[in-house]
Amino acid sequence: MSRAASALLNALDERQRDLAAHSFEDGKARRWLEYRPNPRPGACLAELSPPARKAAHRLLATALSDSAYAQAMAIIALEETLDRLEGWQRNRHGGDYWISIFGDPGDGDPWAWRFEGHHLSVSMTLDAGLVSPAPVFFGANPHRVSYAGRTVSRPLAPEEDLARALLDAMGPDGRAGAVVADQAPYDIRTGTSPSAGPRIEPLGISSLRLGPSARAALSQLVALYLDRLPPELATPEQTRVAESELHFAWEGPLIPGTRHYYRVQGDDLLIEYDNTTDDGNHAHTVLRRPRSDFGEDLLTAHLRQEHDPAGRGTVG
Repeated sequence: MSRAASALLNALDERQRDLAAHSFEDGKARRWLEYRPNPRPGACLAELSPPARKAAHRLLATALSDSAYAQAMAIIALEETLDRLEGWQRNRHGGDYWISIFGDPGDGDPWAWRFEGHHLSVSMTLDAGLVSPAPVFFGANPHRVSYAGRTVSRPLAPEEDLARALLDAMGPDGRAGAVVADQAPYDIRTGTSPSAGPRIEPLGISSLRLGPSARAALSQLVALYLDRLPPELATPEQTRVAESELHFAWEGPLIPGTRHYYRVQGDDLLIEYDNTTDDGNHAHTVLRRPRSDFGEDLLTAHLRQEHDPAGRGTVG
């Protein structure tokens, strides 16, 4: 990540570097999540040279697995599809994505970066060679494009299908505990907040109450979100989640094609999914770490080390 970020900065001209480079101490700018089509800080990919655009994509690829990177590229391409569906009224385009780097990737101090645009926001924070990888937001509008009843495009298909497989595996009693509301919320509960906040109530059904098949289905669903990250970033998360109690909650009807929402909560883990606008054809998903978003885990450890005169503090 450090090499890729430095290569990107070197590929920018002076004006673009001024737009992309920010102080790490600017917490408000750094702790930013905006997946709506609103103005955002950073350098716009549409204005970069081809080598600089490729450098930005290479940086993004350091944070995503192969499958998640493919999803991200499909999400970006949907901007052109959505612009056509809206009658070319909003000038959406696949270059409307922005890159920001906070701090110096090469000086050994904490630093961070963000790749973001409509329905895609990936934030990484680094310190002492360790990476705190969250939040990671993927959305899709339209969620599904079909021809004659057959799917042409559905980049977030696994996020919906595995959740429905989990509901099927629960059986009636499990679903009765999992479904906590008849209607889905308008959006994910945490929205664009810089903090995921406390646990979202009601929690829904505990993994400890599920049978073996449903527990396996829940593990698959969680692994899908953690596997958005490359193995070296996801594996520690998988180990911790596998050892903790998880809660799954669903809001809205169970019928496919209707507006629905779910969340999974565990130890420093929050997964949210909604498909609640445009008659269930506009999806939002996010992987967050309520105690560790935007590198709070690394920064807390960093401060502990800085204030430990004996150097006994640990990072991570």
